[in-house]
Amino acid sequence: MTVSFVGRDGGRIAYEVHGQGPLVVVSHGMGENRGSFRHLVPLLVEAGYRVASVDVRGHGESSAGWPSYAPAEVGADLLAVVRDLGGGPATLVGSSSSAAGVVFAAADAPDLVAGIVQVGAFVGRGKPKPAMRLAQFAVLRSPRLFGMFHRSLFPGPRPADDVAYRKAMVAKLREPGRMAATRGVIAPVEPHWTARTRAVRQPVLVLMGAKDPDFPDPGAEARAARRLFATAEARMIADSGHYPHADQPAATAAVLGEFLAVTAGA
Repeated sequence: MTVSFVGRDGGRIAYEVHGQGPLVVVSHGMGENRGSFRHLVPLLVEAGYRVASVDVRGHGESSAGWPSYAPAEVGADLLAVVRDLGGGPATLVGSSSSAAGVVFAAADAPDLVAGIVQVGAFVGRGKPKPAMRLAQFAVLRSPRLFGMFHRSLFPGPRPADDVAYRKAMVAKLREPGRMAATRGVIAPVEPHWTARTRAVRQPVLVLMGAKDPDFPDPGAEARAARRLFATAEARMIADSGHYPHADQPAATAAVLGEFLAVTAGA
């Protein structure tokens, strides 16, 4: 495995590339790292794509201690990776918190982005209940508690290497600045990604696990996200939680393959 880095104002972004073909850039959610896509990347490579898996700022092997972790900055980081790899255009896949970043990237640089995929995107902007705020406060300051929370997002099958991946993830979160980054990527900030959706003219796929425990009604959340875009479709992955690329990689790759056939040929 060869890790590459691209410099940004405030640090550097780590990524690794596999395969040949049209470029796909994947980015993980809060607290995770590029290993989140370890089961999906080989399937996309086998299907004929060049896949760049990114460590979001403050996570994985990317620098810690950034002045901002706003989605707009995450989107700009993804565009920097695309430029570092020749300028694309690329299809951007953002999971959970990164689903906001890909919207900013598509709106800000349409020449570099062929399409975007939002996996487990959060549309709602309401404040959580006091009990939930207290739980979030604890989880987002403790690597151990975050690991327990992360496990809960797999209500069905989990990858065979799930325990080893989570152990390594928690160890990484114990490094200085990593939990601050975890909090930073989901901190409220304006503009919210939903304010930029009408500026996205590229094809959009909203992908959601049918059993995603982060949402009372995952299907309704997916449909709400789809309606925000000029051109979008929503697809559900059966028997999947918040990370369909991890717990149902084959089904996820099949759905992505249909979408990539369109964006790669655009």
